[in-house]
Amino acid sequence: MSLGIVIKGPEGLVIAADSRVTLGTKTPNGEIFHVNFDNARKVLAFTTNSSQNSHIGAVTYGQATLGTTNRTAHSFLPEFESTLPEGRLNVQDFAEKLKDFFMGQWNNNKIPNYSGPNMVFVVAGYNIDEHFGRKYLFEIPGNPQLQERNAGSNEYGITWGGQREFVDRIIQGYDENVLNIIQKQLKFDDRKKEEIRKKLRPLTMKMPLQMLPLQDCVDLAIFFIRTTIDAQRLTVGTRGVGGTIEVATITRSEGFKFIQRKKISGEREI
Repeated sequence: MSLGIVIKGPEGLVIAADSRVTLGTKTPNGEIFHVNFDNARKVLAFTTNSSQNSHIGAVTYGQATLGTTNRTAHSFLPEFESTLPEGRLNVQDFAEKLKDFFMGQWNNNKIPNYSGPNMVFVVAGYNIDEHFGRKYLFEIPGNPQLQERNAGSNEYGITWGGQREFVDRIIQGYDENVLNIIQKQLKFDDRKKEEIRKKLRPLTMKMPLQMLPLQDCVDLAIFFIRTTIDAQRLTVGTRGVGGTIEVATITRSEGFKFIQRKKISGEREI
């Protein structure tokens, strides 16, 4: 479940996610129901050698816990950071190390015959000799190969995933499942499916990302997640997006910086 978003704009990168973990549990008679916990951390900051890694952050969405450990990705960060070498890594090398670490954890704790969703990571940041941001996506365990998104210096864009149906409708103008339904009904191949996708591009939300200030990119990420939370609250379905919306920015000059995040607190006053 969950919803994670990474925006690459001209002034920097924005990483955002909700805080809900949704777990399925069975009743004694075999019925499955969902329980929610709203304090997970899905926006990942890396603190070891902080001056060297402050140019990179990540978001995770999809499968909430890893293998038989039932631990979230955030809980593994101290173990991951202990494997990092001294010195600043470029974004791709950092993403490779994060991927290798979590793939190793999966292989050591894998669930037999697992067929559930992948634990998806989007790693974003700045290389020391470049003025534009980089984004790399990988999925554990099903598709661990790094995929770079919006690779060029003037290629701006949004990467989003998890419970994405409402964001799909806003950005693309249609739910992604529409193409799958049409393909199944009319029995055409993936090539034809991509042709139809191209024909639907005029429906895409018109966002001038190439000129949006960093603040507007932050507002846009919050808008997508808040809209999903509110839509799920008012409709019937799995309410897998909720809790505090955490947001961070990464810029070439200031590195990783939380804009809003959860705070651990004691008993709440009534």
